[in-house]
Amino acid sequence: MDIPSILARSLAPLLLAGLATAPALADDSFVCGSRIIELGLTQAEVLAQCGAPTSQDVQEEAVRSGNRTVGVTQKSRWTYASYSSTRVLVFDGDRLIGIEDPAGDD
Repeated sequence: MDIPSILARSLAPLLLAGLATAPALADDSFVCGSRIIELGLTQAEVLAQCGAPTSQDVQEEAVRSGNRTVGVTQKSRWTYASYSSTRVLVFDGDRLIGIEDPAGDD
């Protein structure tokens, strides 16, 4: 069995538990000015299209396989707030993996 399969099986229960307690999830895209921001974009691409976020938070999280830590990843949360809506962009490393609506207004 390869390592990605092992990691996927080990992390799946944690991800499902996290979704149950996460803020309301928005669509997997949103409009920033006249551009569409979609999952999979890099931080540089988002910065180029939207400019600097209103706020940023970066945390290191352990990557686990069973009860062993096999690495570390950086999770970044960028908040873009405007008069009409607020979106929190979640990056794992450099890739956009989630777009959240903290108010649950979707």
